[in-house]
Amino acid sequence: MKPVRIAITLLFVLLTSAAFAASAAQKSFEELKALDGSWESKGPNGEPVEVSYRVTSNGSALMSEIKGKENMISMFNLDGDRLLMTHYCAVGNQPRMVAGPSPDGKTFTFSFLDATNLATPDASHMNHLVISRLDANHHTEEWVYNDHGKEMKEVFDLWRKK
Repeated sequence: MKPVRIAITLLFVLLTSAAFAASAAQKSFEELKALDGSWESKGPNGEPVEVSYRVTSNGSALMSEIKGKENMISMFNLDGDRLLMTHYCAVGNQPRMVAGPSPDGKTFTFSFLDATNLATPDASHMNHLVISRLDANHHTEEWVYNDHGKEMKEVFDLWRKK
């Protein structure tokens, strides 16, 4: 009878632990929330770029705002076991991207899922984003834009504003 009790107790502990374990998407989302604050960089032509991140909606969303001549917003949120990002682009469409697992807890790769207001699948749109947290005050964002099959990449080296 004792081995049965031990087995039942062990099974209960394992099931309880699994129920409370955070998914990879939840862990990634929590890591991304550490970007909360104001960031600065230089654009490809040397112009200043400001990006702000803000945790909002009682912690259920993270908003990124790229400030400049073409203000753009991206929203990050969980959808079940997926981490999604919707980019409200200056070209007028809204690509959604889904994150894959973060191998190191610091690199977050988002790939195109679908989009609203996209005239054709090859119309101009953002289709890939990689955010790399280098430390608490430094991260990079690599944005990939697709325009009729031609990809253009822009990398921002962002430092937390003091």
